[in-house]
Amino acid sequence: MSEPDFLRTLRLDDTGASTGETILTGASHWSPNGRVFGGQVLAQCIVAAQATIEDRDIHSMHGYFLRPGDTELPITFGVERIHDGRSFATRRVQAYQRGVPIFSMIASFQRPDDGVEHQDPFPIDTPAPEDLPSAASILSAIDHPVAQAWAERSIDLRHVEGPVFVDVQGERVPHQAVWFRVDGDLPADPALHRAVLGYASDLSILEPVMRRHGVAWGTPGVKSASLDHAMWWHRDGRADDWVLYTQESPSAQGGRGLAFGRMFSRDGRLLASVAQEGMMRVPR
Repeated sequence: MSEPDFLRTLRLDDTGASTGETILTGASHWSPNGRVFGGQVLAQCIVAAQATIEDRDIHSMHGYFLRPGDTELPITFGVERIHDGRSFATRRVQAYQRGVPIFSMIASFQRPDDGVEHQDPFPIDTPAPEDLPSAASILSAIDHPVAQAWAERSIDLRHVEGPVFVDVQGERVPHQAVWFRVDGDLPADPALHRAVLGYASDLSILEPVMRRHGVAWGTPGVKSASLDHAMWWHRDGRADDWVLYTQESPSAQGGRGLAFGRMFSRDGRLLASVAQEGMMRVPR
């Protein structure tokens, strides 16, 4: 299979050091509205931080989306070494365009270690991804440039309860589940797969907020944007194999909605947990 088209955005150029920071640059993939996809810049920051780390894996990140990014401009990443301990290391990454930050992240990395272990169980009675229609097959039939662009994404996304692209069918509930996997083959590097899981974590995390209120992406006048994002990696998994992403929203208020997510490998291992608050404005 061919290489996923977004993978090139995760290949950053090291341009050296400046005032104690490691500086890298990267490009964006095309977007119909000209704005950088939040999951892309999040994943790029993970890759930038990992470039300054040896023998440790990212286990958590906390970030803020500060300004919309421009897909036509390169992104500069400044990595600051906050702490290097015996087990853990901490990095701060700022992503810049036009001299101002568009995303800010702090991430923690840990050497492999042993300890107590448990996890939430894999949701039973979840339909297999092969029994669900792909987002691409649904979107490709919609005559709209945004739908066509989303249909061409190199991540296969399949909604268990049905998509919320044009309308919301079924119950108005604040939870959903999606299967996803990268179309194409990824290198075996576990650090890359963790970054790609970060990329995918921003694709549908706010949809439980929308589903609860019967709001679709195509609802006229709806405006949404990611505000902040947190993610914890628990176990290694492959992003080019099926991952079940369960999502729920405990609250929405003040034009904002909060959502939590869990990512499971197909064989039932809990790979990662996600939390995001986003702006969600619906015309009255």
